[in-house]
Amino acid sequence: MPFCLHNYRFFVKLNSNRTLPCPIRHARFTSLTVQSRATISSEPAMASNSVRVAAAQMTSINDLAANFATCSRLVKEAVAEGAKLVCFPESFSFIADKDGESVNIAEPLDGPIMQQYCSLARESGIWLSLGGFQERGSDDAHLRNTHVIIDDCGSIRSSYSKIHLFDVDVPGGRVYKESSFTEPGKDIVSVDSPVGRLGLSVCYDLRFPELYQQLRFQHEAQILLVPSAFTKITGQAHWEILLRARAIETQCYVIAAAQAGNHNDKRESYGDTLIIDPWGTVVGRLPDRISTGIAVADIDFSLIDSVRAKIPIAKVTLSCSILGYEAD
Repeated sequence: MPFCLHNYRFFVKLNSNRTLPCPIRHARFTSLTVQSRATISSEPAMASNSVRVAAAQMTSINDLAANFATCSRLVKEAVAEGAKLVCFPESFSFIADKDGESVNIAEPLDGPIMQQYCSLARESGIWLSLGGFQERGSDDAHLRNTHVIIDDCGSIRSSYSKIHLFDVDVPGGRVYKESSFTEPGKDIVSVDSPVGRLGLSVCYDLRFPELYQQLRFQHEAQILLVPSAFTKITGQAHWEILLRARAIETQCYVIAAAQAGNHNDKRESYGDTLIIDPWGTVVGRLPDRISTGIAVADIDFSLIDSVRAKIPIAKVTLSCSILGYEAD
């Protein structure tokens, strides 16, 4: 099995005295940094053609300053681990407690909220994936759910507005209608970075595999970013299965930064931040599904090339496209 990862090891650091900036009733006061390392055959994963990434897990609330303080702390941890990119979940900067709050705080990308995160990236010397920012929409009643990529100089390199909006009656849960206050995006977006070519998405997009097929085969993505705030019910049933499926069918790394735990009395997120390799193996994961912390793993470009060479689905996809039908 040339692609299987073995000698799988976790290195866990517990910083039990670290606290969030304010005493939130539902907050977790333990920060975990998990570093996952693996070997393929007998070669160490951290070779010269590898680069380190981090995926953050947090419990955002309706307090912009508190969320920024949490993000800043997690960025410092990612930098200390040698990561070149740290990925944050959907709604990293704000999760509303009441209807209408998200629209009220929405700003353009050149507004003070996003500029604060640009300064954080520049001062820390690290790329940021900020998945699910409340960008001001075309009218006062709507926003865009926007995934923003910031480089280590503090410049916005790319942005993607969520295409598939979460209009769902969750079994055993509540009814969600994201389209009532959110404008859908139209464009598929990828961007080059120090950790490879990134394919951008947000949360509910995960259920639509054709988006990821286009990111891989038309936009040449190597890493798929899936920042999310999955509900507890749907997360328990589908989260890991869908993420591993997207990795396997595209032969890409998948980085899924997740919201976790209770944000307020009405909303709870599943958590379980994951980093998955092109063979579908989980190579980064927080051991506590609802803790605040980061998972760290190495992107191995030789593994991407190896998986794609030995199972050359891109050639089949191209041939089927020319012939006018889809592969099974």
